[in-house]
Amino acid sequence: MGRLLAWRLPPQQFDVTLYEAREFSLPRGACWTAAGMIAPLSELVHSCREIYELGARSLALWRDWVNTIETHTGQSVCFRNAGSLLVAHRQDKSELLQFRRELQGKLNGEVSAYVQELDAEQLRQVEPTLEHFEQGLYLRNEGDIDNRRLLPLLLREISRQGVHLIEQSPVECEPFAVNSDRGREEFDCVIDCRGLGAGERVKGLRGVRGEVMVVETSEVALHRPVRLLHPRYQLYAVPREEGRTVIGATEIESEDMSPISVRSTMELSSALYSLHPAFAEARIVETRVNCRPATMDNMPYLHSESGLVCVNGLYRHGYLLAPALVEQVERRIEQQINGEKV
Repeated sequence: MGRLLAWRLPPQQFDVTLYEAREFSLPRGACWTAAGMIAPLSELVHSCREIYELGARSLALWRDWVNTIETHTGQSVCFRNAGSLLVAHRQDKSELLQFRRELQGKLNGEVSAYVQELDAEQLRQVEPTLEHFEQGLYLRNEGDIDNRRLLPLLLREISRQGVHLIEQSPVECEPFAVNSDRGREEFDCVIDCRGLGAGERVKGLRGVRGEVMVVETSEVALHRPVRLLHPRYQLYAVPREEGRTVIGATEIESEDMSPISVRSTMELSSALYSLHPAFAEARIVETRVNCRPATMDNMPYLHSESGLVCVNGLYRHGYLLAPALVEQVERRIEQQINGEKV
């Protein structure tokens, strides 16, 4: 949120300062740990219609924003809008049926424009690697972004725009001012997007632990994110460059930031192997753990008052919701500039 907002606020109109509690070069938040999925349909089954609508808006914004970033930097962000696939093993095929039913209910019956049911042959045509599955669901309007390419490019862009970058500086936010080891600094408006660091300001804010593994193999080549439905967990596998795949499934009500557990490693590995046997020889090149900032109802938090805008609680929907929320924050700031009631 911080980098996107600093990038989006026009430098000819705003003199922006961006604070980072640690280092800009190595972000410690969930934004760096995440798999970068932008999946409004997949998330709709587990959330409300508002999350879906914000996600659909974000997906449209990502298309434009990525084009702008790539044009200015001359480098690829590795954004895909190739949809995603849901598959299940034969004994779990009822999970696919249940997913479609729930999606149909939340979309008021209009699912054919968004979801395509695939038989074994159609599934192989869309994703040849998934030759061991008999059926699947293709969710057309979904995407993903390589967050580890995006964040450094955003940093380069906001630096080029003249944003003041202050790192190693945890802050406390209040209307019109930021307090840090540097002292009290005053601003026309403060945007508080500290995530879990804003626990004293956002009532009920909690951390939800997530665990991710990155594996590497040249024997499996997925072309889009794939979710494996299972009664106990839903594995996601997101392909990246150089034969790497980001996988995850865990969601634990804990703010524990210790390394990934043996149990999670075994469950993720077992599920990945069942997605394709060739993953058995993949090498685990990285494990990631972080805590997502979430409100009590798992909905995003947006509050504004004179001199202060707070945005938080993106939960597991960081890349899905961020652009739409940035747009709303921009609108709140414009209202403050124009002297409108906020």
